[in-house]
Amino acid sequence: MDGAPKILRNEPSLWLSKLPVVDSSSNKYTRGHALIFGGYPMTGAARLAARTCARMGAGLTTIAVEPRALDVYAKQLESIMVRAVEDDDDVRKTLADDRITAVLIGPGIGVGRRTRRLVELILDAKKPTVLDADALTSFADDPSALFARLSDRCVLTPHEGEFARVFSSTGSRIERVSAAARASGAVVLLKGAETLIAHPNGAVVENPTASPHLATAGSGDVLAGLIVGLLAQGMASLDAAAAGVWVHSEIGTTLSIGLIADDMPECVPVVRKHLATLSS
Repeated sequence: MDGAPKILRNEPSLWLSKLPVVDSSSNKYTRGHALIFGGYPMTGAARLAARTCARMGAGLTTIAVEPRALDVYAKQLESIMVRAVEDDDDVRKTLADDRITAVLIGPGIGVGRRTRRLVELILDAKKPTVLDADALTSFADDPSALFARLSDRCVLTPHEGEFARVFSSTGSRIERVSAAARASGAVVLLKGAETLIAHPNGAVVENPTASPHLATAGSGDVLAGLIVGLLAQGMASLDAAAAGVWVHSEIGTTLSIGLIADDMPECVPVVRKHLATLSS
């Protein structure tokens, strides 16, 4: 999907051939290792993202948290690993591990100076990264400081309110998201009933099929988990964002009435099996 300055409809034909697959030679290390930074006391958001990331196929998923939150996360998770990071040196050492293949920060992390510093350290490590929610709002007073560190290996996932805090609100949604991608140098995913995904090269993918039942607390954390799970497995940023949005939409359609975010990670295998039938 590189280089085409046109609007594309988000369909599996765009990215299905690039979707990660497992074979007899696969192991947990070849399937990627995602690192998710968790907040406190709002711990549910990162846990939702981590469970979804693992369901999307990442071989390993670790949540990095401040020491006081370690027990809270560890008691709630089994297959997801938890690591305490106390200061900048701990964060740098964790990110220096070459086995970490993608990073997510934002869900439940909180807005403020510490989050801003974590984002800076993460982006300095130059790994594929998803920035969501509070990670973006923490730069509302100086978006250019964030943009200076971004690249097209990064995916930003704001809703309209978060978008307005760091980007211009002038123009149509397509004009605004395209301008945001150019200004930031990153892939920008503007969530909504019609989600739009823009690459700095001018390509825009539109996803008009979102279920209204996705309008529930934690749904955005699940989407972030889907995308970082695909990035961790080596998928390119635009493809990972488009595939993640499509899977997210399918989960909404499948679960439908009564959907809550807690249910969504367990629905990922159902959607993945459906995608497998399309590729066979």
